[in-house]
Amino acid sequence: MNTFGLIGKNLSHSFSKKYFNKKFHNEDIKNCEYKNFELSDISEIKDLISQIKLSGLNVTIPYKESVIPFLDELTPQAKAIGAVNTIEFKGNKSIGHNTDIIGFSQSIHPILNGREKALILGNGGASKAIQHALKKLNIEYKIVSRNSSFDYSDISIQSIYYHDIIINTTPLGTYPLISDCPQIPYKKLNESHLLFDLIYNPIESQFLRFGKKRNCIIKNGLEMLEIQAESSWNIWNS
Repeated sequence: MNTFGLIGKNLSHSFSKKYFNKKFHNEDIKNCEYKNFELSDISEIKDLISQIKLSGLNVTIPYKESVIPFLDELTPQAKAIGAVNTIEFKGNKSIGHNTDIIGFSQSIHPILNGREKALILGNGGASKAIQHALKKLNIEYKIVSRNSSFDYSDISIQSIYYHDIIINTTPLGTYPLISDCPQIPYKKLNESHLLFDLIYNPIESQFLRFGKKRNCIIKNGLEMLEIQAESSWNIWNS
């Protein structure tokens, strides 16, 4: 049996397990299983790897950065980003990859429509992949982050007018706390803005709903996750 899985915290509603087990069923992929491995601390990955023969792992919040010291190698791209969301096991080595950049780039590119200035809310592991992707897309960006609070109410009106893309990379608004959202001046948004939320559960977050009310173009992170999942699968089977 080839065992794949996801490491992170609070994984009961995660995308990956459902996606891959459905893929195995629909595509008649034999002898494969995908499991959630909840780790209370990233150091537990050492026991996980030693006790279970793994064919591949995905990595989610909050371990995309802290997993790096436990890996044998990083791809040049993962090293440049400083975050890992996919682990390949090759021989006796664990190799860190980042497929978030592929998923985000392919998901946002068709709806950019000339927009070229972005505000990134948050500066965690996912944000680092977004920053790298925006550089490749030649999109100017500014990072807005809070250590302990997701209150962005001090973002200036001028900054909202200047940036026509706003990307939420924080977990704020994820199920079950679906009424939460980054506190930005939503009333200053208009139809020229694009709001992209990495959240996919719920399908339409509070962040996106507020943008929709202001006639913004909105998109959630579901397609991004599907693309990065397929990219992970290709890495594991290359």
